Amino acid sequence: MSALSVLFLGGSGIISSASTRLAVERGLDLTVLNRGESTTRPLPDGVRTLRADVRDPESVRAALGDREFDAVVDWVAFTPEHVRTDVELFAGRTGQYVFISSASAYQTPPARLPVTESTPLRNPHWQYSRDKIACEDLLVRAYREDGFPATIVRPSHTYDRTLVPLDGGWTALKRMRQGKEVVVHGDGTSLWTLTHHTDFAQGFVPLLGHPRTLGEAFHLTSDDVLTWDQITHALAAAAGVEARIVHVPSDVIASHDPEWGAGLLGDKAHSMVFDNTKVRSVVPGYRATVPFERGAREIVDWFDADPARKVVDARLDALMDRLVETYRVH
Repeated sequence: MSALSVLFLGGSGIISSASTRLAVERGLDLTVLNRGESTTRPLPDGVRTLRADVRDPESVRAALGDREFDAVVDWVAFTPEHVRTDVELFAGRTGQYVFISSASAYQTPPARLPVTESTPLRNPHWQYSRDKIACEDLLVRAYREDGFPATIVRPSHTYDRTLVPLDGGWTALKRMRQGKEVVVHGDGTSLWTLTHHTDFAQGFVPLLGHPRTLGEAFHLTSDDVLTWDQITHALAAAAGVEARIVHVPSDVIASHDPEWGAGLLGDKAHSMVFDNTKVRSVVPGYRATVPFERGAREIVDWFDADPARKVVDARLDALMDRLVETYRVH
């Protein structure tokens, strides 16, 4: 039997890179289309590469020629225009089209936990999430009306060693190492799900070419649930220090920095716990195994390996100073 032929649009990002490696390890015939090679996450041996700008449909069409695939995954579609272009490009050319949506598309805040795939999609706070919802709506119509073979996958907060999951990234870790306080939204007790990208890949790759995924949506997350204070303390421990946390209300943060606030009010400020029963119904062995404490050590080790990676956002650092001064318990 010939290997499953798969096309990734993108494939070297935080979420996708582990799936690229696992797909090759499992013998899939993988082609990756992107603009150029990533130095941070180089593609593994065994991947066929095509060069094109995914935002230029004609360059994609020229790069693809008459190739057809068992499955196509777009890792870099964020707006309905991106998805509409994909539908036009791949209708009749693939047996499955996988759209990477976001668990932030779910009702925010959720009316009940845990979140399942039947939880309504509604996020009035964050444009990123509303765009993902609009993409899903377009694909649902294409499936219902034209039989377009769409599968929707919703990652939650998926990370690799390059991503500090605190707002401000390395800025927050640098503050900890300087002995300065760090800002944690709310009272630090809301529950959050972090998923290592290698765990995501273990659940994702078996979905490719699976006939029972067409017309379906799945979220794919860890079952490892932590509070934001626990996440912060885990990163501090990995950095060899103790976290000095100052809690600031999310709406106050939003009033000072609308972009930071949108990601809080539209996502991180609310407890998000997921029921992964549905994905296990088609990937029975799926289980996330990387605890965040281990992931935190990977993150700190990666940044410590090269000082050039330790970029501090001076504006955000100054804002954190002001928030800490106001909300520190004296």
